[in-house]
Amino acid sequence: MNDDSQILIARLLTHQHLRRDDKLVKRVLSDELFRAEVDARLLATGLKLLDNVYADHVTLALHRAIEPKIFGARDVWQNNNFGLSRDGVALLVVLWAQIILPKRERQETHQHADDEQNDMFGIEKPLPRAEDTSIGIAYKALLADFGDKLGKKTRLDMNLGILAKLGFIERRGDVIVEGPLLDLMMDTDQLKERIINGALADVFKRSPAQIIPVPRRTPPIAANDDEPAAEQGADEAQDDAQDGAMPAFDIPPDDTDLPTKD
Repeated sequence: MNDDSQILIARLLTHQHLRRDDKLVKRVLSDELFRAEVDARLLATGLKLLDNVYADHVTLALHRAIEPKIFGARDVWQNNNFGLSRDGVALLVVLWAQIILPKRERQETHQHADDEQNDMFGIEKPLPRAEDTSIGIAYKALLADFGDKLGKKTRLDMNLGILAKLGFIERRGDVIVEGPLLDLMMDTDQLKERIINGALADVFKRSPAQIIPVPRRTPPIAANDDEPAAEQGADEAQDDAQDGAMPAFDIPPDDTDLPTKD
C-alpha cells in the first residue's frame, strides 16, 4: 500500500478538508492509479473523496450505501446536523444561495469577483478559482433581510458562529464569505432549482442584498447601510431545510433533507 495514500487520508480525517493546490491533493486529482488506490482504501471504510472543480478544497463523505447502517441504527433516522436547529439550517441555505450560486455563474463565465464586465475571450482561460470569484455578504444586510425570519440578532449570531466553526463560512469583520465546505457539502444540481424557483424565488426576483467582493488576503471592506433589502424567502427555506440536514460527511437520502453531493 502506498504510503502517500495513507498520509493523504490521515490528513483529510485530521483536518476535515485540504486545499486543491496541496501536493498530494493535486496528485490524487490528476493521477488515475493513485486516485484508484485512495478510492479503494476509502471504500473499505465506507468513505469517499468529495471534490468538485468549483471548490478550492476537497473533503471526505460517507458512501450512500453505508448511510442506513450509520444513521438508521435506531428506530428514528439519526441526522448528523452538528447541532444546527431549523433556523440554523435555513440560514445555511440562504448563505449558500447568495454566495455559491453567483460564484458558480462567475466561474462558468470566467469572470473574477472584481471584474466590471465579462471578458469575451475569457472562456479560453482556465476555470477561475473560488478564491478569485467568491463574493462576500455584509452582515448588516443579512440581518436586515433575514433577521426577523431567522431568530433575530441573537440566534443569527449564534448560528453564524456554528457555521464558521464547522467550516461552511468565514467571518471577515462585517463580511461573511465562503468557507471550505460550503460548496462541497451541498448538491448544487438538485438544490439550485428548489432555491431559485421555490424557497427563495422572491429574493432572486429582486435586486440582491448588499454584496461585497472580498479579496482573500486583504482586510474586509466595510458595509453600507443604504442598500435595498430582500423581503421574503426564509420561511420557505426553513420548510425545505428540515432538522438535521447537514452532516459531518454526508446526509441521509430523505425528502426533508438538503441534498448533498454524491
